[in-house]
Amino acid sequence: MIRDEDVMVIEPPKLTPTERLYLPQIFGGMRTTLRHMFAKKARDQRVLQYPEQQRELRIANYRGVHRLNKDPQGRVACVACFMCSTACPAHCIHIEAGASPWPDREKYPVRFDIDELRCIYCGMCEEACPCDAIELTPHFEMIGRSRQEMIFDKEKLLHVFDHTKDLKPRKNPAVTDYGLTGSQSADVARPNAHTKI
Repeated sequence: MIRDEDVMVIEPPKLTPTERLYLPQIFGGMRTTLRHMFAKKARDQRVLQYPEQQRELRIANYRGVHRLNKDPQGRVACVACFMCSTACPAHCIHIEAGASPWPDREKYPVRFDIDELRCIYCGMCEEACPCDAIELTPHFEMIGRSRQEMIFDKEKLLHVFDHTKDLKPRKNPAVTDYGLTGSQSADVARPNAHTKI
């Protein structure tokens, strides 16, 4: 039970007749609108004549179209661990795994689809991937005349990698239990739990 001394009664503030007309707030808003409307420098910084002019992107952290990275041998770097599809809040990544034909990994994606219309471009798939196989590129101009065209399959995602590998190079991490999937050579020994560093 709440005691009476614990209850605090708050009275609404008394407004003057001028404050009840809200004229100062209206004039303040109009002043801000006019300042933005006539400030040439601010307008020139914000307005671009797209597509002739395009603003400069911060490529390192821009989240555009996805790509599937390739390892140094030209194979898909994905090991079909389902971490990206598990972490995806929009549930737009669909993977079908199969036995890998290569001896350095157990699985690889037989099918890898991303619904780009359903994706919210949050970057959770990129963060969850243990082998840096999926990345968001700075490419943002996508055209599709049907929903089916906006579902990027494995071949299309690898094609995006071929076009953006020079623009945004891969981070090349070493992955436990799958050898080195990055640009480092595969014969480099990885430290394990028993090795003192």
